[in-house]
Amino acid sequence: MAATSAAFILSSGVLFGQLPLEPKHDSGQGVTGAFEGWYKNPDGTANILIGYYNRNLKQDLDIPVGPNNKIEPGGPDQGQPTHFLPGRQWGVFTITVPKDFGDKRLTWSITVNGKTNTIPVDIDPLWVVAPFVDAENNTPPVISFDDGASTLQGPPHGSAKSLTATVGEPLPLTVWVSDDAKVPVGALNAPKTPAAALTWTKFRGPGTVTFDKNKPPAEKAEWKAPPPANFMGKATTTATFSEPGDYIIEVAANDWSGEGGRGFQCCWTTAQVKVDVKPK
Repeated sequence: MAATSAAFILSSGVLFGQLPLEPKHDSGQGVTGAFEGWYKNPDGTANILIGYYNRNLKQDLDIPVGPNNKIEPGGPDQGQPTHFLPGRQWGVFTITVPKDFGDKRLTWSITVNGKTNTIPVDIDPLWVVAPFVDAENNTPPVISFDDGASTLQGPPHGSAKSLTATVGEPLPLTVWVSDDAKVPVGALNAPKTPAAALTWTKFRGPGTVTFDKNKPPAEKAEWKAPPPANFMGKATTTATFSEPGDYIIEVAANDWSGEGGRGFQCCWTTAQVKVDVKPK
């Protein structure tokens, strides 16, 4: 099963989550990582972009880092999620590898519900992606947690912000977002929907995270967004934590190209927020 899943992901790329080869189930199924390609950083290192496919329609899964959720060699912890939402999730995290990584390979193994799936990831030149601009010169949304004093764009690069919360008390979350508002070919919902859509999810943590709105609307609002910014907005929500501990929550901003960028690995932005949750 593991080898078949890995081969299918590598041969069909981002289409993996759209073409399930077995009946869908509400629960009891496995989770498979999704290798989405890699791109170079200015310093010569490379970022490997990874998502996953939770085959369960209605079962969120928590799989701690360890024997059942490991990336090797060098792991088991290489920044992967421990909370898995149902369905196909795109561009969830990146692994940075050194400039001399060459033809080495990492593997991500996930075991849950009695099923183990393993995928390889590498920096083969066949799998280079361009997550910062697509063939139509569309670029990902830009987001900020501080009204433009600092900005983020593109795939996740580790923690972007650290916050403190208390169990049971809503934690305010505010994100500023801008986008070039280009309409990609095939984007059927544009411009019927906002140019940028935000989604908050739990990435890691010991308890339940409840968002007042996990998809808060980005209301139009002026801020110090870098150009090109044909749309500017601001979205607010809250997160409430059921247990004390260390959490990571993640926000994704999608433009009209939609989740997964219509299969072209552009254009969306993802940022992670660390939250230290204290007892009440």
